[in-house]
Amino acid sequence: MPAYYVEYHMRKALAPLLFDDEELADQRGKRDPVKPEQPSVSAKKKKVARQRSGGLAIHSVQTLLAELATRCRNRCRMNSDPSAPRFYQITEPTPLQEKAFQLLGLNPGEGKL
Repeated sequence: MPAYYVEYHMRKALAPLLFDDEELADQRGKRDPVKPEQPSVSAKKKKVARQRSGGLAIHSVQTLLAELATRCRNRCRMNSDPSAPRFYQITEPTPLQEKAFQLLGLNPGEGKL
C-alpha cells in the first residue's frame, strides 16, 4: 500500500513531464460522473507534441523512471596505485533529470543518491 501512495504523489508532482492529464482533478467536479472521461485540451496537445515548451520530451511513468535510473554513483580507484583510497563519482544529471528532481523537491547536487 505505501508504494501506491508514493507513486500517486510522484505522478502528481511529475505531471508536467508525463502524459498524465494535469486538469483531471479540476474536471472531476464539473463533468458527468456516468459518462466516460474526456481528456483535456492540454492533455491532447501533450500527446500530439510529445514535448514540453522547454524542449524536454514527455514521458510515461515507466520511461521517466528508466531515464532517472541512469543517474548513478560510481565507486572508483586509480589503476596506477591500488593502495590509493577509493572515491565516488556521481554522474551529471541530464536536463530531464534536473527538472524531475526539481519537481520532486530534491537537490541532485547534494551528492546523495
